[in-house]
Parts: sequence; structure tokens; C-alpha cells
Amino acid sequence: MSENGVFPMLGISASALEAQAHKMRVIASNIANANTTKDANGEVFRRREVLFVEQLQRQIGGQRSGQPTVNGVRVDRTIEDESSLQRAYRPGHPEADTEGYVTLPNVNPMEEMVDMMIANRSYEANIAAMKSAKSMIAKALEIGK
Repeated sequence: MSENGVFPMLGISASALEAQAHKMRVIASNIANANTTKDANGEVFRRREVLFVEQLQRQIGGQRSGQPTVNGVRVDRTIEDESSLQRAYRPGHPEADTEGYVTLPNVNPMEEMVDMMIANRSYEANIAAMKSAKSMIAKALEIGK
């Protein structure tokens, strides 16, 4: 199949769907832990971010021999955001220090919601691209009848 065909489009969109689904799960975890003062290890929860990397494939033969072509995207890794944690004055809180301050995660729920909306839109765009490719395949099969 040529690199400009319809089937590679499906693979590229499928890889993007998987990557965006992973990102949405990480964002949901960030939102769920926005007020978590201690995790399972006794540490304050830190916001996590997902890093993507493009998948490249080298074409063999043809005009572009040896040239890399994009073959989708994948999750490279999930990292912890090292920005400073928040401190809130809550003297009655069981985790408050001697001055009455509690250390909270570096999660901003509003920013997380914006990130979730962007990831969701990307997910929807890739579904639309897959539907278009499916429609092109169906039309090509009709022509061949």
C-alpha cells in the first residue's frame, strides 16, 4: 500500500485515538487528585503530563527511499510536573503543619478541564477522519462493482 493511501490514514488516526485516550485518563486522574494531600507513598500528589512522539517509518523503494514518513503517534512517557506545590491555610486539617498550612497538589482543575476539552476535540477529529476514510473505502468498492 502506498504511503498516500487510505489504509495508512486509518492507522494514523487509530494511534492518535489511543494516545488521546491515555491523555484523557491521566487528566482525569489529575482532576480526581486535585485535593489529595497524601498518595499511597505518603507524598503529596503531583500533576502528571503525557508526552507524545511521532512514529516514523522508513519507506523502502520508490521515490522517497530512506526518507522517514509519519506513521502515527504514540505516548512517549508520562511525567510528573515539577512545578511548586500549593500551600493553603487550613488550620483544622489533619495534614496541617504547625503553622496551619496544608501542602496541596500542583493541579489547577480549570487548566485540567481545558486540557481535557482539547484532548477530547482531538479524539473527535480523529474519529471524523476515520469515518471519512471508511466512506472513501466504501465508495472505492462501489466503483469497483
